[in-house]
Amino acid sequence: MYYYTWDYRAPASSIADLEKAINGEYSAIACYERLAGAAPSEEERTQIMEIRKDEIRHYQTFAGLYTSLTGRQPAPVINEPCPSVYRDGLHFAFKDEQNTVDFYHEAADRASDPAVRQAFLRAAADEQNHAVWFLYFLTQQARE
Repeated sequence: MYYYTWDYRAPASSIADLEKAINGEYSAIACYERLAGAAPSEEERTQIMEIRKDEIRHYQTFAGLYTSLTGRQPAPVINEPCPSVYRDGLHFAFKDEQNTVDFYHEAADRASDPAVRQAFLRAAADEQNHAVWFLYFLTQQARE
């Protein structure tokens, strides 16, 4: 009788990319709650909370992939503090979302696992959309 075992080990780069993404999403979730609380209108508050819901979904996706690939639960940390002034927070969020789009595309290119690749590509598309919203809110702030 023959026994075959399939022992898949994700590349270290994918694990590191997932850890970075988990920490980034965890940080964004906390930051966007703060931003929503400081938003000057209900429209902005609602949209920021929608963005936050996307970040929660990304976090859950990346955490699930990390757990399935490593057998461990992630231990997320807030890697960047969120500015306390609303306009500064918008600027921070816009730049962070734009940088995240680039990182997620690079992580997708490095990923050998199709599920990891797809998760990064989907999240990159969402992050680009978030950046547009934060830029819109920044331009609204400049008008006031």
